[in-house]
Amino acid sequence: MINLIWLLLMSIGILYAAWHGRMELVTQSAIQAAESAVNLVFKLVGIMCLWLGMMKIAEAAGIVRFLSFLLSPVIRFLFPSVPKKHPAMGAILLTLSANLLGLGNAVTPLGIKSMQELQKLNRSKDTASDAMCTLLALCTTGFTLVPATVIALRSAAGSISPAEIVGPTLIVSLTATVCVILADRFCRAIWGDRTRR
Repeated sequence: MINLIWLLLMSIGILYAAWHGRMELVTQSAIQAAESAVNLVFKLVGIMCLWLGMMKIAEAAGIVRFLSFLLSPVIRFLFPSVPKKHPAMGAILLTLSANLLGLGNAVTPLGIKSMQELQKLNRSKDTASDAMCTLLALCTTGFTLVPATVIALRSAAGSISPAEIVGPTLIVSLTATVCVILADRFCRAIWGDRTRR
């Protein structure tokens, strides 16, 4: 559907430019947009490498393990159907720890690994389990202490103070996460935990 919308928007723009005899503007804009995209990607590559490197240092220093230790009681409460020693629990802890550090795109492979591990516990393979739904909701809201990816984007775009969004991001992501957890608990109370059936 989104591809259709983009195609429609581009077609309208090209037809409008052709109707008014300004096709050179379309060409110039396309070239400028491509150039800006490449410049932004190069800036982001450096910044993302820095943050991913810091994540590796944090992992080697035990900070990620410490965050996982702090999160483990909360994770056991949120994912009661996942056995304590199952690999899914470790994958979930890593995913949410990386989310806390605001690593955005770097969280995706961890989230996929978590879902694969949760699928092994899923009795109904063609339907998402309660734990899978909870993880997806938590990753979508993404409670973040340091929004590294957004800071990187703002820095690459030339922001004077790229880190000034830390406070508002913390408040918004915390509020969204609390709302998702309450909604998850509410839905489980109304319809029951499907993993116990």
